[in-house]
Amino acid sequence: MTDLEIAKIHLDGHSICLCYDGSIITDDGRGISPMMQLISEKKDLKGWSVADVIIGKATAMLFVKAGIRAVFGKVMSKVAKKFLETHGVICEYEILTKQIINRAGTGMCPMEQTVADIDDAEIGYSALCRKLAEMRKNGT
Repeated sequence: MTDLEIAKIHLDGHSICLCYDGSIITDDGRGISPMMQLISEKKDLKGWSVADVIIGKATAMLFVKAGIRAVFGKVMSKVAKKFLETHGVICEYEILTKQIINRAGTGMCPMEQTVADIDDAEIGYSALCRKLAEMRKNGT
């Protein structure tokens, strides 16, 4: 069984599951927060596989920055799929969608808006850090 298959099995009940050579990390955090946390902790994820509930371009950028090699999304945006494939990341999904919407269902996810015109994972990560800090400051 591959790491990606194991990650998919262990995703049930979590928002994200990462797997590498028998090691499994699960998290129940919302949105991009689990990957932001792992990156900020400098967790070595090079070569890991990930199953995630929702994968948009913001999450895809974090996966590329972290060195993830394969991903599965229950829902994946077309732009995330393209970004992952462009960076040599294997990707699978259940549902491919035009875009990831915000939690209120009224428009595009703010994290997706933040990276919409960015094509570099490092620059995207910096932009996401700034956006999250701004949202915390504003209480949103």
